[in-house]
Amino acid sequence: MMTESKIKLSDHFTYSKLIRFTLPTIVMMIFTSVYGVVDGIFVSNIVGDEAFAAINLIMPVLMIPGTVGFMLGTGGSAIVAKTLGEGDQRKAEKYFSMFVYLEIILGILLSVIGIITIEPITYMLGADQTLAPYCITYGRIILLGLTFFILQNSFQSFMVTANKPVMGLFVTLAAGFSNILLDFIFVYVLNMEVTGAALATIISQLVGAMVPLVYFMKKNKSLLRLVKTGFKFKPILKACTNGSSEMITNLSFSLVNMLYNIQLLKYAGKDGVTSYGIIMYVGFIFVGIYLGYSIGTAPVIGYHYGAQNNDELKSILRKSFKLLAAAAFILTLLAELSSKYLAGIFVSYNDELMTITSRAIRIYSLSYLIGWINIFASSFFTALNDGLSSGLISFLRTLIFQVAMIFLLPVWFGLDGIWAAIIAAEILSLAVSLFLIFKNSKKYGYSE
Repeated sequence: MMTESKIKLSDHFTYSKLIRFTLPTIVMMIFTSVYGVVDGIFVSNIVGDEAFAAINLIMPVLMIPGTVGFMLGTGGSAIVAKTLGEGDQRKAEKYFSMFVYLEIILGILLSVIGIITIEPITYMLGADQTLAPYCITYGRIILLGLTFFILQNSFQSFMVTANKPVMGLFVTLAAGFSNILLDFIFVYVLNMEVTGAALATIISQLVGAMVPLVYFMKKNKSLLRLVKTGFKFKPILKACTNGSSEMITNLSFSLVNMLYNIQLLKYAGKDGVTSYGIIMYVGFIFVGIYLGYSIGTAPVIGYHYGAQNNDELKSILRKSFKLLAAAAFILTLLAELSSKYLAGIFVSYNDELMTITSRAIRIYSLSYLIGWINIFASSFFTALNDGLSSGLISFLRTLIFQVAMIFLLPVWFGLDGIWAAIIAAEILSLAVSLFLIFKNSKKYGYSE
């Protein structure tokens, strides 16, 4: 792997250089997903399918406050990268510091609110007396570490902007291995059930947040460090606008997951929720490749946009489409061929659940052929500081189109219609993404 110092944001990016520069972020996203999967494997196989279903029922709620980290991380890093491209490093450091301090304040506030409201929310989601205790216990422990989760999400973007993607990868690996080891100790050895799984998660988030925080507090060899700064409304608002697409994506993802669970409880009961949870774990890994590449290229795009290097913008866009299209074909084929084995990792002890889950994975995975365009397009506009276009793609893709399909398709196709809802939503979003890319080509200087 090429070291960070040999590739700079200001470089001309060939196919090889794009892959090498984004690879640490891609691996980071994949590994983040993998250690999330390990949580599910331990809970499902050791604690049982009821605990696994409960975690999947409450998880969308727990992810909602964490969207603050994605919003300020992606939106803030776009501003920081653009400012670096304009040649003002001191100003970039002040912006970076302001966003980090704001995340800490918001994390503490949202944590308190979440802990207070988690019990009534659990019952609103339809949890019965069997699932509710698992949901509440797991939820309250996870919310205690919310500030770490927000910072960890944010630093995934800022480490790339600081020209330290490899360090970001190592931090993620450290956090991930911590989670896996502690899952084994807490859940398997000490039999702490969902309490152990939750504790393993927040300790791993502590590692993922505090290592970068301490690094940036000191003098370092990156492009950024934490400095004294005040809070300025305009850049914060701009960051929220820029990062609104990522926040909308993750917020909508959580809301849509709740609706999926409600529909699945209606059409397939607890087994449907369990199958969907497995699909999400598997999907995190596959879609994580698209997200990792998009996050990895965003600072490069932002830098060259700020430096007005239009030829480089054209080149990056063209190369990214070709690389991601090839990845999409391979990933979809892999998911289709391995659906039975992926389901078996979680529920090999239940043949009926294995059959339902395997079929669900095969249907859902067809969305990987299309989804990469919408994910990259949204990230591309965020990097260009065009929060409106980015937010529109995310809002329509992850909320409007999916919600409509979740309720419409089951009317005609039953349970299969729920699994296929994502495919229809991606196709509709594709039209929006391509329209905005062509419409804004001259505005941002990447037209041929």
